[in-house]
Amino acid sequence: MQKVKPLKRFGQNYLHDNNIIKKIVREIDPKPDDTIVEIGPGRGALTEHIYGKTNEFFAVEIDKRVIDDLGSRFPDLKLIQSDFLKIDLNLLQSSENYRIRIIGNIPYNITSPIIFKAINNSELIEDMVFTVQEEVAKRMIAKKGTKNYGILAVLLKYFSETKLCFKVSPNAFFPKPKVTSAVVHIILKKLKSEKNEQQTFINIVKAAFGNRRKTLKNSLSNSIFREINFSGADIDLSLRAEQLDVNDFIQLAEFVRDQLNLSDLAF
Repeated sequence: MQKVKPLKRFGQNYLHDNNIIKKIVREIDPKPDDTIVEIGPGRGALTEHIYGKTNEFFAVEIDKRVIDDLGSRFPDLKLIQSDFLKIDLNLLQSSENYRIRIIGNIPYNITSPIIFKAINNSELIEDMVFTVQEEVAKRMIAKKGTKNYGILAVLLKYFSETKLCFKVSPNAFFPKPKVTSAVVHIILKKLKSEKNEQQTFINIVKAAFGNRRKTLKNSLSNSIFREINFSGADIDLSLRAEQLDVNDFIQLAEFVRDQLNLSDLAF
């Protein structure tokens, strides 16, 4: 195909280092029964290494300039020209017995929305292997009390097992990004909790970090939970959100459910 210039508005940095691509494929380890969804295949650098190794292979690409070329090179690839954030993931699940696997060198400017979308659909997803900005990867695996610890880290600890696999130099991309990247593998847990319980947990975490420098008491009183008296929650409300671990947030969420029917309080 004629060389396609990466577009800044789509956050495109094309991965071209074959050694890195092969390391990513080894981490994905595609199997014939997998349903794999690639976000933003672009020129197909990763696509060509996955194609033919799995029976169900979807690719979601927003850039219509590369659609025809991808379709001609990979005729069995199920191409969807759309914004991944607008896709109904239920439509990509080929069987209730198989959860989907999501991969991609994803645009750095929408990494968090993509992760939050996956979390909200965690029951449909087996795992995700993404190339992301290294700083975001550090936020994903951050520990309590560190500067990188926030909403992303807490939600991923609750919903998944996340690991930073390896770093990727800017030289592996065209154009070269100004930052180092990293490949992360996020394996979603098969949670036994109900969907409304999970949503309460998400809401509590977002509320607690809503005013990061303020105490829990102040943050929660300025949130959708402002009418709830948390004094009986057995959590020190003078702490800040970054001083709580996942079990503390679970405890807060359970306290809320004991106090109210939260069906009208979802974001």
